[in-house]
Amino acid sequence: MGNNMAIKIEKNIVDYSIKKETEEAPVAPVKDFMHEEIARPDELKGYTYKIKTPLSDHAMYITINNIVLNSGTEHEEEHPFEVFINSKNMEQFQWILALTRVISAVFRKGGDATFLVEELKQVFDPQGGYFKRGGRFMPSLVAEIGEVLETHMRKMGLLEDEELSDAHKALIAEKRASLQGSAKETGNADEQSPSFPPGAQLCKKCNTTAMVLMDGCMTCLNCGESKCG
Repeated sequence: MGNNMAIKIEKNIVDYSIKKETEEAPVAPVKDFMHEEIARPDELKGYTYKIKTPLSDHAMYITINNIVLNSGTEHEEEHPFEVFINSKNMEQFQWILALTRVISAVFRKGGDATFLVEELKQVFDPQGGYFKRGGRFMPSLVAEIGEVLETHMRKMGLLEDEELSDAHKALIAEKRASLQGSAKETGNADEQSPSFPPGAQLCKKCNTTAMVLMDGCMTCLNCGESKCG
């Protein structure tokens, strides 16, 4: 005998559906990651940064182009894709061109490219670096390019800022306000740059001459770095 049995229906049929043998699960969109086989689109989103150094009479313009991955989806994100550096001063064109090609190749390779920031910022010019407005020391032109790259990566969310505690921020603000007030009284205040006390030492973390003795501890009035932890 078969297993088919007649079923008596005693109520009126108001609706029906056909049962499928298997229900197909919805396919989640595949998230695309940066890799070297992604072709360059015809259009990229670019950001240009201007830097002016005492090494040249002409400014330098650094353009970083981003590629948009997973456009139109919840996974949409921007990643650096290529970098160009332009200036009227072509004296250092050869090594700058080589540097931009290497950086661009690392971008396109995929993976974490944030290591480039520290690698570039730790390059020191054997002839000595230079000070920027506000007492900021730059060890080399390469280091300044690294700083621009750091700014860009923070903007993209690839690097996160190190947050100081509210108490630490308040203490630094109080000390800076006190020092700036003293500078104005003596007529030494500079409206174009932050005022740090004479004799301040160079902070190795932010490269600013703002490291002073505070409460028995060497502390940077610019970034908050402290020798006492």
